[in-house]
Amino acid sequence: MRTHADDVRDRGRGPAGMVLGLLLARAGVEVTVLEKHADFLRDFRGDTIHPSTLEVLDEIGLAEAFHRLPHFKARRMEVQTDEERIVVADLSRLPGRYPYIAFVPQWDFLNLLASEARAHPTFRLLMNAEVTGLLREDGRITGVRYRDAAGAEHEITAVLTVGADGRHSAVRRAAGLVPKEFGAPMDVVWFRLSRAPGDPEHPFLRMSAGHLMVALKRETHWQIGFAVPKNGVDELRAQGIAALRAHVARLLPFLADRVGELRGFDQTGYLRVTVNRVRRWHLPGLLLIGDAAHAMSPVFGVGINLAVQDAVATANIVGPALLRGAAPEALLAKVEHRRMVPTVITQTVQRAVQDFMIRPTLGARPPALVLGRLPFLGRFVPRFLGFGVLPEHVRLPAAPRASGRTEK
Repeated sequence: MRTHADDVRDRGRGPAGMVLGLLLARAGVEVTVLEKHADFLRDFRGDTIHPSTLEVLDEIGLAEAFHRLPHFKARRMEVQTDEERIVVADLSRLPGRYPYIAFVPQWDFLNLLASEARAHPTFRLLMNAEVTGLLREDGRITGVRYRDAAGAEHEITAVLTVGADGRHSAVRRAAGLVPKEFGAPMDVVWFRLSRAPGDPEHPFLRMSAGHLMVALKRETHWQIGFAVPKNGVDELRAQGIAALRAHVARLLPFLADRVGELRGFDQTGYLRVTVNRVRRWHLPGLLLIGDAAHAMSPVFGVGINLAVQDAVATANIVGPALLRGAAPEALLAKVEHRRMVPTVITQTVQRAVQDFMIRPTLGARPPALVLGRLPFLGRFVPRFLGFGVLPEHVRLPAAPRASGRTEK
């Protein structure tokens, strides 16, 4: 059953798809965003909103509403070894209004974006909508097929289909676009432990020969990421939950009295780290952005923000044509060309950190720390972490605001 026709059909489960949908609807483009799940209440690992994204929110008038969400501001990023603690990035010296990284539950962030987007009459959000295939006509992608919660099949036609559906992108798979894999030396087991008075004030990376653990401070808890050698999670599970508790107690002694909160591996999440990118982000009528186009390493935690920058660039470059009911492939190629540069540079830096810091550390060698020691790196890391390479700014004008719809 064909249900709708749009200028843009955006299949996105994270901030990139929602930001793009909001920016286009704000300009008057007809947009439908499809979300596979019934809500956004899932335990995302990447909840960091960097200064580059905070500036985008400011440019569209959402910064104040964002800062009303429960959040924690991190102005320093630190690394702790067995011998010392090093500040690798002092964000407080960054220019602009937002010299910090905001940690916010991603479901709150997505709900904020969705609520603002729904205020625009050209925006539609479909929940429980799982993409099952692409529509094609005369060599062009013309929309998607999707399945609703009841199992019924539907079709939506669109001038442009955007795949913003993550590293396991169904849109990318249906289009036959295969990413080039670069590999990673680790996977990550994630879990939570409660916070207490007297705990450290800043998020930090704990490195010791053979072990690497990141501790991210949240409002009510610590989110802990324990790195294991690639495909090593089965070995960790075979050792039993007591072994994981012992690692936490040794590496993070301030949490030793709380490791009992971790009762089993069913309380953990597992991230299979992937670093890849597709050589071609677009086909006629189709564009990939975010992790669908380039899966990032968790190093520096910049994946969400790079994806948001993709969304802003897409709105700026393709938005004016979409207002005329067109999406020329030359403009899709322009998005790819512009965003490929920051993607390649960021992944190159991430892979260098993986190869020269993470791989040797997990191989039981003492950590070799360079970040934060050299004056050049001391200046480079905060800016790279805060703004990335080629930060984008919103250029697509908003349409005159009409009385928007508020229905869910």
